[in-house]
Amino acid sequence: MTLTPGKLWGMRRMADRHGRFKMTAVDQRPPIKAAIAKHYGTDEAPYADVAGFKRLLIETLQDRSTALLLDPHFAIPAGLTALSPEKGLIVTLEDSIFEDTGAGRRSSEIDDWSVEKIKRMGGDAVKVLAWYRPDADPEINRHQQDFTKRIGEACAKYDIPFLFELLVFPLDSDAHQTQDYVEMQGKRSDDVLRSVEEFAKPDYGVDVFKLESPVAAADVPGVGEGDWQGVQEIFDEMGRLAGRPWVMLSAGASKPAFRKIMTHAYRAGASGYLAGRAIWLDAFGHFPDWDRMRAGLEGEAAAYMDDLNALTDAEAMPWHAHALFGGDGEAFTPADASFRHGYPGFGG
Repeated sequence: MTLTPGKLWGMRRMADRHGRFKMTAVDQRPPIKAAIAKHYGTDEAPYADVAGFKRLLIETLQDRSTALLLDPHFAIPAGLTALSPEKGLIVTLEDSIFEDTGAGRRSSEIDDWSVEKIKRMGGDAVKVLAWYRPDADPEINRHQQDFTKRIGEACAKYDIPFLFELLVFPLDSDAHQTQDYVEMQGKRSDDVLRSVEEFAKPDYGVDVFKLESPVAAADVPGVGEGDWQGVQEIFDEMGRLAGRPWVMLSAGASKPAFRKIMTHAYRAGASGYLAGRAIWLDAFGHFPDWDRMRAGLEGEAAAYMDDLNALTDAEAMPWHAHALFGGDGEAFTPADASFRHGYPGFGG
């Protein structure tokens, strides 16, 4: 497979010069808004506090990141001017508010927001999260599939990488119920693997997967610890099914747990991480003490990222080395002036 010029450039913008992703998520909305609203005892969090925290994340964490994931509600209007132009810009498209029927969840785009607008504003990639369970209501699964295909087609039209995040969730029949953006308790590895298998089909146009651990974070031993080989087999299968560059999300895991997860992911062929709360949640716990939050981000969070980045440098697979690209994903084809004749405009 050869990438088109726009997708090639976007992939390179998200990664370091060796092709490894060290990406920080600043697009979280419910986890930040809910905590701030709880502090004030109000139904809604003050806009200035949510936006201010996101700007603080950009200011303190970007030096150790290859790219940042921003949302159009808070992070972009409040923090784009703080983001270095040397960093990749990934922009969220999905609405954090979803429809939960008990038998499945329907995702949708943020109102008045689109792949075209993300491309026009200078985004390097489009990020979309879709909730998915293979055993959910078939009609809802078709909705989620059509939703993803539509975005994949738009990313192809506007020639921008499609970074796709998958999360399993509880149905009414499950014991553990939550609508929070946290790892599902009691999740089954097979649900994660079958979901990856579905969206790895070429119809969806996914360029990079953002995946959760197929094993509960608390049960991941880390390579070389305990019964790690059995867990590694599950990670290996997830990497095989993805069939393209993929990164891990933290889903609110603790710092030690997420690092253990990454040792398995890198052994299975992951190309990096796109994480948020594992990096900054501890510092956020000091809200509304802005000085303590900054100190935590510049101290403990920065040290954690240094450790995570060292592991990434040592063990992650460069995105362009994946078999999908024949080992040379950075190739520009055709490598002469003729490329422009076959390169379509937005009209197709």
